[in-house]
Amino acid sequence: MEIIKYPGREEWSSLAKRPALDVTTLFDTVRSVLDDVRERGDEAVKEYEARFDKVNLSALRVSEEEMREAEHLVPDDLRQAIRRAKENIERFHASQRFEGKKVETAPGVVCWQKAVAIEKVGLYIPGGTAPLFSTVLMLAVPARIAGCGEIVLCTPPGKDGKVHPAILFAAEVAGVSRIFKAGGIQAIAAMAYGTESVPKVYKIFGPGNQYVTAAKQLVSLKDVAIDMPAGPSEVEVIADETANPDFIAADFLSQAEHGADSQAILVTASEAVVEPVVKAIREQVERLPRKEITEKALSHSRVIVLRNQEEVIDFTNQYAPEHLIIQTRDFASIAERIENAGSVFLGPYTPESAGDYASGTNHTLPTNGYAKAYSGVNLDSFIKKITFQEITADGIRALGDTIRTMAANERLEAHRNAVTIRLNTL
Repeated sequence: MEIIKYPGREEWSSLAKRPALDVTTLFDTVRSVLDDVRERGDEAVKEYEARFDKVNLSALRVSEEEMREAEHLVPDDLRQAIRRAKENIERFHASQRFEGKKVETAPGVVCWQKAVAIEKVGLYIPGGTAPLFSTVLMLAVPARIAGCGEIVLCTPPGKDGKVHPAILFAAEVAGVSRIFKAGGIQAIAAMAYGTESVPKVYKIFGPGNQYVTAAKQLVSLKDVAIDMPAGPSEVEVIADETANPDFIAADFLSQAEHGADSQAILVTASEAVVEPVVKAIREQVERLPRKEITEKALSHSRVIVLRNQEEVIDFTNQYAPEHLIIQTRDFASIAERIENAGSVFLGPYTPESAGDYASGTNHTLPTNGYAKAYSGVNLDSFIKKITFQEITADGIRALGDTIRTMAANERLEAHRNAVTIRLNTL
């Protein structure tokens, strides 16, 4: 783990770089799979499942029997935890409901917006080393609150041809419509284009490896919307001498264990913080079952010591972290000055894992600096807004000359005439 002390501002851009792969190098490979699934549907998906996930599937859709079986396989304490997390996520996202107001922009001219749910959405839940049942809740719960008519979920099965029971239970609790056994590029293709089994959706959500990321980027060019650009997960911790080094180390490692390409950085204006935190990280990492993965992530993680709090805030807004933990004496005042971050965790007793699972906020967040322009997943992610306007005769009389003057100066005579022809009847 690199320790950098008092870098100049000209060095910040290199320090803010992530260990992200350029997925454009994968586009040719990914495009060939996308095209194959578009042409051959279910048959192609099954062939890729056999090749990549090493499983021969007779059917892609998870059956009712498998759903019932899954509930009995999930331990009672996990079932309870999933239900409680779902309630908190539901409560927070329900508070985001849009209330449109009619506005009279001029006498006789009334405009308003209406929020309408995206009718069909697709959720991608990765397989791999850990079953991300929490992501099922983070995506399906707001989709259901928004009123999406069809919520489709794709996730890779294990070699036994079954989906992890916790994923199935979370999907049932959260209100997923249909679940399919498909992972990787072939899952994204199935939801983007539709197959005999998997319905075509209008927007795809969810994390994945670099192949999934590349597939989402390609299908978003013309076929379907996606939630946001995605990359490896990341956390920044801002700390001062009042912070507990063990807390900081634990937050560092909880991020690093996500994957070998994850990144954690500590930014501080107090050099006294560094040694105790590094010592705590070394001690705690030895006790982790995912030690090997975590150590790879730590190899491109950093501790950065800056000159003062002003620099700490400026660097943070330049880095634009997916997760930002602030453990300082004055965390509230620092938080007020944060402009670029996916989700912020304040004070000593707010670990990132609370937001990952059960506090209620969403954990599907912009990575790789995209927090400068993107929000994390929220209720609006599943909604489109339609604008309406109604103009009375008095309204078109009052506004008509403004419209006609602007249309004439843009040399759009038909636009001008659409107003003139109405005014001539009044």
